[in-house]
Amino acid sequence: MRAVVQRVSEASVKVEGKIVGEIDKGLLVLLGIGEEDNDKDLDYMVEKVLGLRIFEDDNGKMNLSLMDIGGEILIISQFTLYGDVRKGKRPSFITSAHPDIAENMYNEFVEKCKEKGIKTEKGIFGAYMDVALRNDGPVTILIDSKKLF
Repeated sequence: MRAVVQRVSEASVKVEGKIVGEIDKGLLVLLGIGEEDNDKDLDYMVEKVLGLRIFEDDNGKMNLSLMDIGGEILIISQFTLYGDVRKGKRPSFITSAHPDIAENMYNEFVEKCKEKGIKTEKGIFGAYMDVALRNDGPVTILIDSKKLF
């Protein structure tokens, strides 16, 4: 499982011109599911994302998590995070999970965030989405549940 996590002051997602999810201060997460991902990867990613200490404390140090600040989260499915461009110029997505499996894991990720008491918004799996954000910092973190980076 892979994620691009961005600290934002606000973010939203539209499908067919209609806002389907929006947040204020918090995290925008682009989430990709790989073909070998399982519940262990899911739990790791939820804990890692929600526990990231990338919000500033009273001393201006990145020392607080989303949970600490009572922030919000917007989660967008993003199979292209598994695009392999090492050979040629056209990405290969063969290591992305099958859409049925990926959608279930994506929805589980969303539900686990909600269970933690976080205001959680999401896009529409498989839809063409228009994502807007105001990156705060900017702060952008890459996470891979297999710890490849």
